[in-house]
Amino acid sequence: MDEKPGLMAGVTGWLRKNAVHALIEALVNFILPFAIYTYAAPSLGEVKALIASSAPPIVWSLAEFARRRRVDALSVLVLSGIVLSVLAMLGGGGARFLLLREKLVTGAIGLVFLGSALIGKPLVYQLARASMRRKSEVEAEAFEALQIHAAFRRTMMMMTLVWGLGLLADVAVAVVLMFTLSIREYLIVNPIVGYGTMGGLSLWSFWYGRRAKRRGEARRAAALAAQMESPAE
Repeated sequence: MDEKPGLMAGVTGWLRKNAVHALIEALVNFILPFAIYTYAAPSLGEVKALIASSAPPIVWSLAEFARRRRVDALSVLVLSGIVLSVLAMLGGGGARFLLLREKLVTGAIGLVFLGSALIGKPLVYQLARASMRRKSEVEAEAFEALQIHAAFRRTMMMMTLVWGLGLLADVAVAVVLMFTLSIREYLIVNPIVGYGTMGGLSLWSFWYGRRAKRRGEARRAAALAAQMESPAE
């Protein structure tokens, strides 16, 4: 069966529901920081301009955290990123090392993904369950019930590993860009790479999750059919 129509339908549906939010994200996390840095750097210097440019993303993250008003795995991850970003700004040093410390927040989150897989508690599962609980307790309970299936646990583990490695790869690329481009060029290129990485990981997760779900349903249907066809004892 061709999976492309289903994938494209899912992407189209997501865009319809989240287009406005995505545009605001781009404004707050890309356009405003670049504009603030460009305007402030000549008078404040690179370091202070970078600190000023980080204000919109941090304020936006805090507002999103307050809007959800719920403490779960997703909220803790967001809040941890905010705290690490603030600590990075307070550490002092030059402009490039400030950028490096901020990017290490992504690296730390990537290591959390890998660590959760290492201890058998894949973070993708925790985040997906938290997201479902925001929408429906019934859906969340049905999702939790899938843990009895080994294939489901493998899927959650694989997705967690891919996200962890993907985030670390994003950090590695950013470090190279950081020391080969000017800071102004880096502020343009790095968000594109970062959003590209996140978009690629999200699309892969959507496709991989759908495929795993179809295969799981096919296995359960086959097992049920075999059970019904087997002669009674």
